[in-house]
Amino acid sequence: MVTYHDAYLAARDMLREAGIEAYAQEARMLAAFAAGKTVSELMRDGSLYTNTLEKTKALAARRVSGEPVAYILGAWEFFGLPFIVDENVLIPRVDTEPLAEAAIPLAGSGRVLDLCCGTGCIGITIAKKAPRSRVTCADVSDAALRIARRNCALNSVSAACVAADALSSPPAALGLFDLIVCNPPYIATAELAELDASVRDFEPALALDGGEDGLEFYRAVCTLWHAALAPGGKLIFECGEGQAEDIRAIAAGAGFTFEKSVYDTLNIERVLLFSY
Repeated sequence: MVTYHDAYLAARDMLREAGIEAYAQEARMLAAFAAGKTVSELMRDGSLYTNTLEKTKALAARRVSGEPVAYILGAWEFFGLPFIVDENVLIPRVDTEPLAEAAIPLAGSGRVLDLCCGTGCIGITIAKKAPRSRVTCADVSDAALRIARRNCALNSVSAACVAADALSSPPAALGLFDLIVCNPPYIATAELAELDASVRDFEPALALDGGEDGLEFYRAVCTLWHAALAPGGKLIFECGEGQAEDIRAIAAGAGFTFEKSVYDTLNIERVLLFSY
């Protein structure tokens, strides 16, 4: 007879042999998912018998093939909140939490736009933590917007989810916003092939490709989307490693005033705040 702990051990060994760094943590998540339990419940019930061994091993095989564990589970956490994910959206990352954290105290009761929203994790987090704010999530991808709408419902948030292309002028119907937050695609096209296989082969290129130098979206947002900012409005970007100086120059050329940077846990200048 096989126990839940045996199923976990089987997955753990598969992931460890494949060289997956967080093999133990991910194996628990996969074994719990196969069992329809939380990780805590799996550990509690570890000595009980189960018929989930083969399902657990099949999930582990998908992970060994390179598929991100978040896509296998169909969900991931951001800022302590749950988010549905699939191959149409980037997986929310801890690196992006400083962007949400910087935006929350600025949101107040104003209108907030999460541009290039993907899962909606930034805008939804702002709506949860600054409940007087009025949040709109916008993306060019209809598939991403479907996920964002599901995440609004999952987190009991009434944010609007609308189609908009960050590379084009904002639709007049959107109106004006007091705060625009944007985590755009910022990988240079030539560098996409060099990304880790779990990103390159599974996450959507549409949400990664920032053009020839990785700065295409920053230029477009700064030159076009200031028209969607109310007087005194603010713009917050996430940026890639080594991009901050170029983005400051782009924003200054478009009439923005740089206010501050926020660094991530690896001491990378990750978030830039501007006013207009």
